[in-house]
Amino acid sequence: MPPRKIIIDTDPGQDDAVAILLALASPEDIEVLGITAVAGNVPLPLTQKNARIVCELAGKPETKVFAGCDAPMKRKLVTAEHVHGKTGLDGPQMADPTMPLQDQHAVDFIIETLRNEPCGTVTLCPIGPLTNIATAFERAPDIVARVQEIVLMGGAYFEVGNITPTAEFNIYVDPDAAKIVFGAGVPLVVMPLDVTHKALTTRNRIDAFRSMHTKVGDMVAAWTDFFERFDMEKYGSEGAPLHDPCTIAYLIEPQLFEGRHINVEIETESELTLGMTVADWWRVTDRPANAMFIKDVDASGFYALLAARLARL
Repeated sequence: MPPRKIIIDTDPGQDDAVAILLALASPEDIEVLGITAVAGNVPLPLTQKNARIVCELAGKPETKVFAGCDAPMKRKLVTAEHVHGKTGLDGPQMADPTMPLQDQHAVDFIIETLRNEPCGTVTLCPIGPLTNIATAFERAPDIVARVQEIVLMGGAYFEVGNITPTAEFNIYVDPDAAKIVFGAGVPLVVMPLDVTHKALTTRNRIDAFRSMHTKVGDMVAAWTDFFERFDMEKYGSEGAPLHDPCTIAYLIEPQLFEGRHINVEIETESELTLGMTVADWWRVTDRPANAMFIKDVDASGFYALLAARLARL
């Protein structure tokens, strides 16, 4: 089977960086057509820069990186420096990238790629706010039916919220974009906090990265050391969730994950629950299913895959 063609839409973020590394380390499974940056964890000038830093860290400077939307569709940008640090990739100091940023806007690249590639052969992997994807869908409705699948990190139900009591960060930043994407009718796989909070770092798992004795292994260990402090204090857990790599792991080894095909709606009106992913897990409504909502992961298998693939870089 040929590798899956994907576009990674991202706002790096240490866990976004690990997802990018996993994809670039897996050419037999994944062909990264491009990486599109969006404002989210930090503003756009930093997310596009961070995406290029990660590509160079992976030894893949030929990867095309595009800058996209610098603000949500209708709202003021909310960022997460309190988690990821002022650069988004806080931890060890990293050199500025030398590889070029593409001139084309990320939204135009998404539209052009979906029009030019055979219908049903491109998967979108958004691991930040959904602004770029929704903007592309609104600007070029013809591309919606051409998407093979969307595999995204975002939302929560049983784990409720991590930026408000009811909302996960990626969805909360641009709920209007999320509403468009979830209502588009594209086959959709959702990696919510419910599953990512079961993929926690541990000392042994971080040591496995460090024991590679490579620049990538050392950097991933250092990144997880940095941001896990926040999550461990917040949740009282033994480690931190690696949210975004779950999307790439699902594309490589979907058998590691379990979920249900259910209806998921996005709240865009309520001040109290803005950005909530209202997941009909128990199927108590007659609303049609629109998403495979993942709830469980083989965490040991996930980290084994991650370590094996990152060791290649």
